[in-house]
Amino acid sequence: MKYRQTLYTNYHSTQSGRASLTDAKQLFEREVDQFDKEIIPLLSTVAKSAKVFDLGCGSGSLLQALSNVGFNNISGMDLSKEQVELAHSLGVNCVEMGNGLEFLEACTHTYDVILGMDIIEHFTKDELVELLQTIKRALTPNGIVIFRTPNLDSPMASVFANGDFTHENYLNASSAQQVLLATGFNNVQILSSFMQVKSVWKELLRKIIYQVMLIRLKLQLFATARSTRNIVFTPNMIIIASNQ
Repeated sequence: MKYRQTLYTNYHSTQSGRASLTDAKQLFEREVDQFDKEIIPLLSTVAKSAKVFDLGCGSGSLLQALSNVGFNNISGMDLSKEQVELAHSLGVNCVEMGNGLEFLEACTHTYDVILGMDIIEHFTKDELVELLQTIKRALTPNGIVIFRTPNLDSPMASVFANGDFTHENYLNASSAQQVLLATGFNNVQILSSFMQVKSVWKELLRKIIYQVMLIRLKLQLFATARSTRNIVFTPNMIIIASNQ
Protein backbone atom coordinates (compact mmCIF):
# COMPACT_ATOMS: atom_id res chain seq x y z
CA MET A 1 0.00 0.00 0.00
CA LYS A 2 1.37 3.41 -0.97
CA TYR A 3 2.06 5.72 1.96
CA ARG A 4 -0.29 8.43 0.68
CA GLN A 5 -3.26 6.13 0.78
CA THR A 6 -2.44 5.26 4.38
CA LEU A 7 -1.64 8.73 5.71
CA TYR A 8 -4.21 10.85 3.87
CA THR A 9 -7.18 8.70 4.88
CA ASN A 10 -7.13 9.97 8.47
CA TYR A 11 -4.97 13.04 7.91
CA HIS A 12 -6.83 15.27 10.34
CA SER A 13 -6.53 13.00 13.37
CA THR A 14 -2.93 11.94 12.65
CA GLN A 15 -1.52 15.27 11.47
CA SER A 16 -3.43 18.51 10.86
CA GLY A 17 -5.43 18.31 14.09
CA ARG A 18 -3.04 16.19 16.12
CA ALA A 19 -0.94 18.97 17.65
CA SER A 20 -3.90 21.13 18.59
CA LEU A 21 -4.98 21.34 22.21
CA THR A 22 -8.41 22.53 21.09
CA ASP A 23 -11.30 20.63 19.52
CA ALA A 24 -11.92 20.51 15.78
CA LYS A 25 -14.34 23.45 15.78
CA GLN A 26 -11.94 25.69 17.72
CA LEU A 27 -9.08 24.74 15.38
CA PHE A 28 -11.33 25.46 12.40
CA GLU A 29 -12.24 28.89 13.75
CA ARG A 30 -8.58 29.67 14.44
CA GLU A 31 -7.70 28.75 10.86
CA VAL A 32 -10.54 30.90 9.50
CA ASP A 33 -9.17 33.85 11.49
CA GLN A 34 -5.64 33.18 10.18
CA PHE A 35 -6.82 33.10 6.57
CA ASP A 36 -8.87 36.25 7.10
CA LYS A 37 -5.65 38.08 7.98
CA GLU A 38 -3.26 36.26 5.64
CA ILE A 39 -5.07 35.39 2.39
CA ILE A 40 -8.26 37.44 2.14
CA PRO A 41 -6.39 40.79 1.83
CA LEU A 42 -4.57 39.39 -1.23
CA LEU A 43 -7.94 39.01 -2.97
CA SER A 44 -9.12 42.58 -2.38
CA THR A 45 -9.19 43.35 -6.14
CA VAL A 46 -10.91 40.09 -7.09
CA ALA A 47 -14.65 40.22 -7.78
CA LYS A 48 -16.79 38.41 -5.21
CA SER A 49 -18.40 36.53 -8.11
CA ALA A 50 -15.03 35.08 -9.21
CA LYS A 51 -14.89 31.32 -9.57
CA VAL A 52 -12.53 30.06 -6.86
CA PHE A 53 -11.18 26.55 -6.29
CA ASP A 54 -9.32 25.48 -3.14
CA LEU A 55 -7.02 22.52 -3.88
CA GLY A 56 -6.48 20.26 -0.87
CA CYS A 57 -8.95 22.32 1.11
CA GLY A 58 -8.84 20.24 4.31
CA SER A 59 -11.62 21.18 6.71
CA GLY A 60 -12.72 24.04 4.44
CA SER A 61 -11.53 26.83 6.72
CA LEU A 62 -10.26 28.99 3.84
CA LEU A 63 -13.53 28.48 1.97
CA GLN A 64 -15.36 29.63 5.09
CA ALA A 65 -13.15 32.72 5.28
CA LEU A 66 -13.97 33.45 1.63
CA SER A 67 -17.68 32.99 2.23
CA ASN A 68 -17.56 35.31 5.23
CA VAL A 69 -16.43 38.22 3.03
CA GLY A 70 -18.92 37.58 0.24
CA PHE A 71 -17.32 35.19 -2.24
CA ASN A 72 -20.21 33.11 -3.58
CA ASN A 73 -18.77 30.91 -6.33
CA ILE A 74 -16.35 28.79 -4.34
CA SER A 75 -15.53 25.08 -4.11
CA GLY A 76 -12.83 22.81 -2.76
CA MET A 77 -11.57 19.25 -2.96
CA ASP A 78 -9.55 17.04 -0.64
CA LEU A 79 -8.25 13.47 -0.79
CA SER A 80 -9.02 12.76 2.86
CA LYS A 81 -12.46 11.36 3.63
CA GLU A 82 -11.97 12.41 7.24
CA GLN A 83 -11.25 16.02 6.26
CA VAL A 84 -14.23 16.19 3.91
CA GLU A 85 -16.58 14.78 6.55
CA LEU A 86 -15.21 17.31 9.04
CA ALA A 87 -15.82 20.16 6.58
CA HIS A 88 -19.42 19.08 6.07
CA SER A 89 -19.97 18.75 9.82
CA LEU A 90 -18.74 22.33 10.22
CA GLY A 91 -21.17 23.59 7.59
CA VAL A 92 -18.77 23.92 4.64
CA ASN A 93 -20.78 22.00 2.06
CA CYS A 94 -18.89 23.17 -1.04
CA VAL A 95 -16.16 20.60 -0.31
CA GLU A 96 -15.92 17.36 -2.29
CA MET A 97 -13.73 14.31 -1.84
CA GLY A 98 -11.42 13.56 -4.74
CA ASN A 99 -8.05 13.94 -6.39
CA GLY A 100 -7.68 17.64 -7.10
CA LEU A 101 -4.98 17.18 -9.70
CA GLU A 102 -7.07 14.73 -11.71
CA PHE A 103 -10.08 17.02 -11.37
CA LEU A 104 -8.18 20.07 -12.64
CA GLU A 105 -6.79 18.10 -15.58
CA ALA A 106 -10.30 18.13 -17.04
CA CYS A 107 -10.63 21.92 -16.63
CA THR A 108 -9.60 24.49 -19.21
CA HIS A 109 -9.79 28.23 -18.46
CA THR A 110 -12.33 27.45 -15.74
CA TYR A 111 -11.23 29.19 -12.54
CA ASP A 112 -10.39 32.82 -11.82
CA VAL A 113 -8.52 31.91 -8.63
CA ILE A 114 -6.94 28.63 -7.55
CA LEU A 115 -5.71 28.34 -3.97
CA GLY A 116 -3.37 25.79 -2.45
CA MET A 117 -2.68 26.09 1.27
CA ASP A 118 0.05 23.79 2.60
CA ILE A 119 -0.26 21.56 -0.47
CA ILE A 120 2.59 21.96 -2.97
CA GLU A 121 5.14 20.55 -0.52
CA HIS A 122 3.28 17.22 -0.77
CA PHE A 123 4.32 16.72 -4.41
CA THR A 124 7.61 15.43 -5.77
CA LYS A 125 9.46 17.80 -8.09
CA ASP A 126 8.14 16.09 -11.22
CA GLU A 127 4.62 16.04 -9.78
CA LEU A 128 4.84 19.71 -8.78
CA VAL A 129 5.80 20.78 -12.30
CA GLU A 130 2.88 18.74 -13.65
CA LEU A 131 0.56 20.28 -11.06
CA LEU A 132 1.61 23.83 -11.92
CA GLN A 133 1.13 23.22 -15.63
CA THR A 134 -2.30 21.76 -14.92
CA ILE A 135 -3.27 24.73 -12.74
CA LYS A 136 -2.13 27.15 -15.44
CA ARG A 137 -4.43 25.46 -17.99
CA ALA A 138 -7.32 25.45 -15.52
CA LEU A 139 -7.03 29.20 -14.83
CA THR A 140 -8.77 31.86 -16.88
CA PRO A 141 -6.39 34.03 -18.95
CA ASN A 142 -6.22 36.65 -16.18
CA GLY A 143 -6.50 34.18 -13.32
CA ILE A 144 -4.23 33.98 -10.28
CA VAL A 145 -2.88 31.23 -8.08
CA ILE A 146 -1.98 31.59 -4.41
CA PHE A 147 0.00 29.02 -2.45
CA ARG A 148 1.18 28.79 1.13
CA THR A 149 4.11 26.46 1.76
CA PRO A 150 6.93 25.95 4.30
CA ASN A 151 9.86 28.28 3.77
CA LEU A 152 13.26 26.60 3.81
CA ASP A 153 14.99 29.92 4.60
CA SER A 154 13.16 30.21 7.90
CA PRO A 155 15.16 29.65 11.10
CA MET A 156 14.52 26.13 12.36
CA ALA A 157 12.89 25.36 9.00
CA SER A 158 12.89 21.63 9.73
CA VAL A 159 10.11 22.12 12.28
CA PHE A 160 7.74 22.79 9.38
CA ALA A 161 9.52 21.15 6.47
CA ASN A 162 10.04 17.81 8.19
CA GLY A 163 7.10 17.98 10.56
CA ASP A 164 4.91 16.06 8.14
CA PHE A 165 5.92 12.66 6.77
CA THR A 166 3.99 13.35 3.55
CA HIS A 167 6.16 16.33 2.54
CA GLU A 168 8.13 15.66 -0.63
CA ASN A 169 9.90 18.90 -1.59
CA TYR A 170 11.08 22.08 0.05
CA LEU A 171 11.26 25.57 -1.44
CA ASN A 172 12.63 28.97 -0.60
CA ALA A 173 11.73 32.26 -2.28
CA SER A 174 14.25 31.79 -5.09
CA SER A 175 13.30 28.23 -6.01
CA ALA A 176 9.60 29.06 -5.74
CA GLN A 177 9.99 31.91 -8.22
CA GLN A 178 12.07 29.67 -10.47
CA VAL A 179 9.54 26.85 -10.76
CA LEU A 180 6.55 29.20 -11.20
CA LEU A 181 8.30 31.16 -13.95
CA ALA A 182 9.52 27.97 -15.64
CA THR A 183 5.96 26.66 -15.85
CA GLY A 184 4.67 29.80 -17.53
CA PHE A 185 3.37 32.00 -14.71
CA ASN A 186 4.04 35.72 -14.52
CA ASN A 187 4.30 38.42 -11.86
CA VAL A 188 5.46 35.90 -9.26
CA GLN A 189 5.52 37.42 -5.78
CA ILE A 190 6.85 35.83 -2.61
CA LEU A 191 5.46 37.24 0.63
CA SER A 192 5.99 36.58 4.31
CA SER A 193 3.26 34.62 6.04
CA PHE A 194 1.15 36.06 8.84
CA MET A 195 2.41 35.46 12.36
CA GLN A 196 0.69 36.26 15.63
CA VAL A 197 0.17 34.89 19.13
CA LYS A 198 -3.04 35.64 21.02
CA SER A 199 -1.74 37.38 24.11
CA VAL A 200 -1.08 41.09 23.57
CA TRP A 201 2.06 41.09 25.71
CA LYS A 202 3.38 37.85 24.26
CA GLU A 203 2.77 39.21 20.76
CA LEU A 204 4.70 42.39 21.60
CA LEU A 205 7.58 40.30 22.95
CA ARG A 206 7.45 38.04 19.89
CA LYS A 207 7.71 41.02 17.54
CA ILE A 208 10.71 42.42 19.40
CA ILE A 209 12.52 39.07 19.40
CA TYR A 210 11.70 38.56 15.72
CA GLN A 211 13.19 41.91 14.76
CA VAL A 212 16.37 41.11 16.71
CA MET A 213 16.51 37.73 14.99
CA LEU A 214 16.09 39.37 11.56
CA ILE A 215 19.04 41.65 12.21
CA ARG A 216 21.20 38.66 13.14
CA LEU A 217 20.12 36.70 10.04
CA LYS A 218 20.78 39.63 7.73
CA LEU A 219 24.21 40.14 9.28
CA GLN A 220 24.98 36.47 8.65
CA LEU A 221 24.03 36.85 4.99
CA PHE A 222 26.09 40.03 4.72
CA ALA A 223 29.08 38.24 6.22
CA THR A 224 28.87 35.60 3.49
CA ALA A 225 28.65 38.29 0.77
CA ARG A 226 25.02 37.48 -0.03
CA SER A 227 22.10 39.84 -0.51
CA THR A 228 19.01 39.82 1.70
CA ARG A 229 16.87 40.97 -1.20
CA ASN A 230 14.04 38.58 -2.16
CA ILE A 231 14.50 36.48 0.97
CA VAL A 232 11.74 35.90 3.50
CA PHE A 233 12.29 34.40 6.94
CA THR A 234 8.80 33.51 8.17
CA PRO A 235 8.09 29.79 8.76
CA ASN A 236 5.72 29.77 5.78
CA MET A 237 5.80 31.85 2.63
CA ILE A 238 2.96 33.00 0.39
CA ILE A 239 3.37 32.62 -3.37
CA ILE A 240 1.19 34.63 -5.74
CA ALA A 241 1.40 34.37 -9.53
CA SER A 242 -0.76 35.37 -12.47
CA ASN A 243 -1.70 33.59 -15.67
CA GLN A 244 -1.30 36.71 -17.80
